[in-house]
Amino acid sequence: MPGITVAPNGARRQKADHPAIPLTISEITKTARCCQIAGASAIHLHVRDTAGRHTLDTGLYRETIAEIETHAPDMAIQITTEAGGIFDVPAQLACLQGLRPAAASVSVREIMRSPDLAQQFYATAADIGTGVQHILYDTDDLNTLRHLIDAGTIPQDMRDVLLVLGRYTPPRPARTFELAPFVAALKGEFPNWTVCAFGANEHAVMLEAAKMGGDLRLGFENNLCRPDGSPALDNAENIARIATALREPSRKEPTP
Repeated sequence: MPGITVAPNGARRQKADHPAIPLTISEITKTARCCQIAGASAIHLHVRDTAGRHTLDTGLYRETIAEIETHAPDMAIQITTEAGGIFDVPAQLACLQGLRPAAASVSVREIMRSPDLAQQFYATAADIGTGVQHILYDTDDLNTLRHLIDAGTIPQDMRDVLLVLGRYTPPRPARTFELAPFVAALKGEFPNWTVCAFGANEHAVMLEAAKMGGDLRLGFENNLCRPDGSPALDNAENIARIATALREPSRKEPTP
């Protein structure tokens, strides 16, 4: 069974988008525990400030991580270094240096806004033992990642990738047929790959990714809906749905 990571909030969505978006430390912690019970083994963690805005504040990260470790023990925690239209590369590097997380995601195209600091970012991650997951929005990002590995900017063994299907803004839902070409472009050089999918086709894309041998990342960061397009109750509902479907491989699912 593939690994399931919950991405419960992201950098942009607010309560106006869905009342169950977890923004506070207590809400995020409760969501982590409910999603762990539902079938998620990891959380992709964003933290928000008191106004609900995306932040890379290391103090908030530490407090939230401690709460998750207490209330959802054994759940793997991956922080985000996402710029979110707010932070520059020095701020992303400072977050990594200050927090020294066990795992972090980084957008290749974001970090390459400052190539010199990108090299320092990846070297720092290697030195402190942070497991890096490279976010790839298309095959151009993949080619950039290959170049960085070949050039020695990124260590050869740092090959965990997240394939992003669809877009948050401008809105574009993911489609299952987009997955196979993206996976083929990996050419077997990136064996640890995960998929996330924007929009209501998330469930179908997750099932297709599981069939192809990938891990899954889903949650309200990418999709607020059930497969029929109606609003999901919360993150745990969608996690439970995919976990149940994966345990029932003979179940027929629609392919958008």
